[in-house]
Amino acid sequence: MNVMSFVVGRASSLLAPPLLRLTRSPASSFIYQQNRSHASKQVKGQKKVQKIQQGKAKADKQEVEIRRRMTVGALAQAMNKDFDHVLEALLNTEVDLDSLDLDSVLEEKWIKEVVIRSGMKFRWAQMRETRERENKDVHRKPPAEPACLVPRPPVVTIMGHVDHGKTTLLDSLRRSQLVSMEAGGITQHIGAFLVQLPSGEKITFLDTPGHAVFSSMRARGANATDVVILVVAADDGVMAQTVESIQLARKAKVPIIVAVNKCDRPQADPERVKKELLAHDVVCEQFGGDVQAIHVSALKGDNLCALAEATVALAEVLELKSDPRGSVEGIIIESRIDRGKGPVTTAIIQRGTLKKGCVLVAGRSWAKVRLLYDENGQALAKAGPSAAVEVVGWKELPSAGELILEVESEHRAREAVEWRSYEEEQGKLMEEQDAIQAKQKLHYDAYRKEREELSHLSWRQRKSALYRANKSKFAMRSGERTQREELHLPIIIKGDVDGSVEAILNIVDSYDAHEQCHMDVVHFGIGNISENDIIMAETFSGSIYGFNVSANKSIQQMALKRGVPLKLHNVVYKLIDELKDELSAKLPPISRENIIGEASVVAMFDVTVGKKKVPIAGCRVQKGHLDRRLRFRVIRGQDTIWEGSLLALKHHKEDVQTVKTGMECGLSADADFRTGDEVVCFEELDSPQTTAWDPGF
Repeated sequence: MNVMSFVVGRASSLLAPPLLRLTRSPASSFIYQQNRSHASKQVKGQKKVQKIQQGKAKADKQEVEIRRRMTVGALAQAMNKDFDHVLEALLNTEVDLDSLDLDSVLEEKWIKEVVIRSGMKFRWAQMRETRERENKDVHRKPPAEPACLVPRPPVVTIMGHVDHGKTTLLDSLRRSQLVSMEAGGITQHIGAFLVQLPSGEKITFLDTPGHAVFSSMRARGANATDVVILVVAADDGVMAQTVESIQLARKAKVPIIVAVNKCDRPQADPERVKKELLAHDVVCEQFGGDVQAIHVSALKGDNLCALAEATVALAEVLELKSDPRGSVEGIIIESRIDRGKGPVTTAIIQRGTLKKGCVLVAGRSWAKVRLLYDENGQALAKAGPSAAVEVVGWKELPSAGELILEVESEHRAREAVEWRSYEEEQGKLMEEQDAIQAKQKLHYDAYRKEREELSHLSWRQRKSALYRANKSKFAMRSGERTQREELHLPIIIKGDVDGSVEAILNIVDSYDAHEQCHMDVVHFGIGNISENDIIMAETFSGSIYGFNVSANKSIQQMALKRGVPLKLHNVVYKLIDELKDELSAKLPPISRENIIGEASVVAMFDVTVGKKKVPIAGCRVQKGHLDRRLRFRVIRGQDTIWEGSLLALKHHKEDVQTVKTGMECGLSADADFRTGDEVVCFEELDSPQTTAWDPGF
């Protein structure tokens, strides 16, 4: 060993820390190894858990669909993030952040970088091939050859103002008692009847309601008719529904015959009616026009033959013909649910001959005809063109006004109904998408406007400014946020036929007082009140309104037990009146002040009560009287300086309840009275509030 190695070895031994020279006993060595093995096992377990967590994190990563030449705005939208999030993800990169805006196009590598830095996965967008569904709908057949056409009876609609005698006129023609059957003496349904005149001609009559509520029914009647008989009362003249009927007939391009009714009354003036019609471009033959005007009395049956002859003559001029051998076509006038028959429709056959076993499609419903009935409930074997017939066999109830088309098989009917349902669903989806896009555009415009106001700042300053602006918005916890509870009236509407429900829904759609009380139709349908209606009304805390329907005893007891208001009517305007009353009852009362008396402070003095001096305002009553039990207000100049209740009201030295005009009194209250102040005594009264909705009748 040389000298240098000896020096180095000696120095290292001297400099080594004492801990490094510790020796282990066999026991300590065993404990150390045991602890080491435990520690190593724990680390292995931790690694396993970490791997599982990482796997879950990878599995839970959001996938973003990207494409080349994406803008910053498009990328933010695809990631469901905002503009500033994209800028934050591009921090510490070569991208100039201050030069970016929503329309800036990003390179492919920066698009990927933003997604990866945001903890998401990306996938490239692919072009999708959309397979169009084959159209399985059914349509009208082409017009028949002229050689196949045969004459058919005219379909005549009786229209006019309410209570002008439309149903009475039809009653006289049929020699029945329809008026007595209609609630309130007004027609509330479309009645379809085949009338055979003494001369042998047949006419199918439609009687439409004249009330303002049933405008949709009148429109349906005009569209299904060949001739319109416009009934105008000679003593009443042209009214609102008369004008509407004229417009509907003109829109449907249907000729008009004017029946001037109630000519037997002393105040009748048929000539005035004809002159009033001139203002609406209805020119009678008397004034050089082509419109026939017949003076009749429906109640006494006067001149009805002349009206029928005029109708037949006009039908001959129109040369009404149809093909009785082709596929059946028709229009649904009315539809209802019958307890014994199920869904039943009243239809006018326009082409072909309807028989039992025919397969029909109307709207989104189809039928295999089981039974046919006329207007008197008599079974029919078949129904030809212009016949009014009740059809039984529908799988679901179609809507009134739908076109009836015959198909070759049940399979074809199902295909057509499925296609129409699909088409309607697609239409609803498009409407929803348009609504969503419109709402997104509003949010985007608001977002862009907010950013434009801060566009002069750098993105860091903008982030800070937005944080300060929105700091108070989320300061309150969600549980502490209180919202004003809005008044709400859910309603369920049930009717006997589709047209009645349609008319009531049209009225409800005109409701325009949602700021007072929100009204919502949670369900509507056809048929009597059922248990499901009661359960639904209880769920929504709503009311049930029934029109021309009934509820048996068990249903009424169920409604009473569950606290569901059940309101049944057979006159439509009474139903709407009760609906208005219920809406008004929901509204809080309006509080108003009623001034009882006025006084003026003429002097101030102190009264010793115990060891305290109490200031008293000496007043003289100028008007009315003061009542200690009511509230008081102290007015100084134009300002109210105090309002509340009195501590004491004295006349001389006695406590009193009231002080009348001209008397002097002393008032004690927690108010700083001064000479010249005006004291007003008033009471607060609550008056009921009424809904602002005006349905027009």
